[in-house]
Amino acid sequence: MSTNPEAPETMTGPQENLQQAPASQEPEAAAQQASGAAEPQQESLYRIWESAQSRIDPKTLNLKEELVMLNRTAKVVKGGRRFSFAALVVVGDGEGHVGAGFGKANEVPDAIAKAAEDGKKNLIRVPLKGRTIPHPVIGKFGAARVMLKPASEGTGITAGPAVRAVLQMAGVQDVLTKVIGTNNKINVVKATIQGLSQLQSPEAVARARNKEVEEIIGSRKKRQATEGASPQPSSTPESQEAK
Repeated sequence: MSTNPEAPETMTGPQENLQQAPASQEPEAAAQQASGAAEPQQESLYRIWESAQSRIDPKTLNLKEELVMLNRTAKVVKGGRRFSFAALVVVGDGEGHVGAGFGKANEVPDAIAKAAEDGKKNLIRVPLKGRTIPHPVIGKFGAARVMLKPASEGTGITAGPAVRAVLQMAGVQDVLTKVIGTNNKINVVKATIQGLSQLQSPEAVARARNKEVEEIIGSRKKRQATEGASPQPSSTPESQEAK
């Protein structure tokens, strides 16, 4: 029986081509995957750098502390009751920096110290407009809703103890506030700080919109003027007869 030596070559040729085809596509797919993975990595690195730039060093600030809440809890054990304390402290410099912290310990001074250290790690910047805030804002945390509204000079801080502590430490002197939903001091304090973190100065808004500060302030004043000059309902003959 005669065999054809060229037969195996003709059979292996297409198989080699089939096996080599994916190999030629692997570098392109690998390059696409590498580029796709590099973009999220660059974005995450930029966010880390941005957060590091916006981080506040508490050592450079003259921070003050104010105790907002101190709770005592008891645990019943075989030998009796063990007491522990939880403290809520607000820290700030009165010049646009404020933060709140929560701490627990078996002794009151230790709980307050832990809460103060936690508050220094959570400092935020608050843009101020003189003695008040730039614009109205609503802070939310849990069931708490805290409404903050600018007020004219001399109004003072119309707020409860928890909200007042945060605003005083932030440096706000004239503001109108209202708490809705709950009176839990922890939620109210965190909602107030969340609302203050949403504030933006006219310079920041103008920079984000690629406009001049005068344009932002002018459009705001124009909008306020149109809202204040809304037409009032005219008196009807029936109302005049009633008078």
